[in-house]
Amino acid sequence: MSATVERRRRGRTSVPPAGRHRGFDTNENFAAGFHALAHLALDGAQVSARATDVNTGRVLFSVDDHVVLPTASIGKVLLLLEVSANLGAGGYSRYDLLDRLPSDEAGGAGIWQHLHAPTLPLSDLAALVAATSDNLATNVLLSRVGLDAVRHRADQIGLKRSALLDRVRDRRGPDDAPQLSVGSMAELVWLFAAIARGEVVDATTSYRVADWLALNHDLSMVAGSFGLDPLSHARSDHNLTLFNKTGTARGLLSEVGVLRGPRAGVAYGVTLSYHDARLADRLAALQAMRTIGLDLLEYVH
Repeated sequence: MSATVERRRRGRTSVPPAGRHRGFDTNENFAAGFHALAHLALDGAQVSARATDVNTGRVLFSVDDHVVLPTASIGKVLLLLEVSANLGAGGYSRYDLLDRLPSDEAGGAGIWQHLHAPTLPLSDLAALVAATSDNLATNVLLSRVGLDAVRHRADQIGLKRSALLDRVRDRRGPDDAPQLSVGSMAELVWLFAAIARGEVVDATTSYRVADWLALNHDLSMVAGSFGLDPLSHARSDHNLTLFNKTGTARGLLSEVGVLRGPRAGVAYGVTLSYHDARLADRLAALQAMRTIGLDLLEYVH
């Protein structure tokens, strides 16, 4: 990466924090999403959101986007960046075979735990993490690259408020990190926009990660309003392309992504920490995220 690109990237990362609710820059396209988030906030939810135009960097809307919140599996993107960077540097081969060990076992998200194969190639594990947020594949990759390397890469990129804190655990004890990952929407939206432009580490690293993330099957949140096939949207569909990463936990919904359409491209991120006491609470949170998705779709299409 050239010194010029590095200075430009770090300049974007270290912009002064915005006010709590920046608004829409006279753009009314996002009023519905903004009001949906405001309604959740009035009901006690903690909300953080941001959207920017990928090409111009213009902030389209922001709500508490510098607040650091848990982001569940979103932090796995930092692992994918480290893996991709090492493939580009010749440190790893995409065909390196990695074994699943008892210490790597984790339930929850993912498909590998349900398969019989004890060994898979490194690039296949990265695809599983991107496509299904595979927890077992995440831990096997972390055993290979090391959590310290992932943290160092995040620091090199310029992230100060976003991190992958730990491996995936079925239970978190008092000596474990309380969350899998944390982040601010300001940083994570900047990161995804930079990946889309090929500016993170280098173009090859960025585009490889974007291709992996385009496999993501989870279109249940913001991306649920884009009309894409959850199982097959790696190519343009109705002039729309998407790559995204989601994270979920009890009382937590988080998504960051890049949506491109015929008129524009937008990088977006939303995290909701809400009281998940009833099914109605969860459905209301999901509906708010999909309302934002409709606003984004209108902007790009």
